[in-house]
Amino acid sequence: MPIHLAIINPKSPENMGSILRAAGCYQAQSIRYTGERYARAKAFQTDTKNVHLDIKVSHVDEIICKTTDKNLTKVAVELVEGAIPLPNFIHPENCLYIFGPEDGSIEQGIVDQCEHVVYIPTIGCMNLAATVNVLLYDRLAKTTQMPVDDEVIKKSRDNNNRTKTK
Repeated sequence: MPIHLAIINPKSPENMGSILRAAGCYQAQSIRYTGERYARAKAFQTDTKNVHLDIKVSHVDEIICKTTDKNLTKVAVELVEGAIPLPNFIHPENCLYIFGPEDGSIEQGIVDQCEHVVYIPTIGCMNLAATVNVLLYDRLAKTTQMPVDDEVIKKSRDNNNRTKTK
């Protein structure tokens, strides 16, 4: 189930570092971003797991490419009236999730190109990286491929964590 992330003009290197980590944890195939703010900020080295070595991360001029994205279902993740609440959303197989900037919204023209618009029902708006994490976790939780054994724990936990249940 290919997952691709599109981030519109990300501002914070910390958010992008967290998004990169989430992309690695939830096995996204690529991340694309628009704007120049992150390009200037990525020198801060917030990709603590070096996910950029395993996942294609690219700067693009247009968040949706009409030729390469034609087989992907476009899903805007935004607080938009009429959007589908995430708990009720059925994630498509081949998907491009589009997230707006930390200090703005996804433009109407981009929303209009999306097959779905979803939102995470909260009181107030969430941080960009938190939104990406919640959405990707929801996708995993709703699949039959979710790992449920101790092997995933052993592979995922910090090197210093050897705690066990009774």
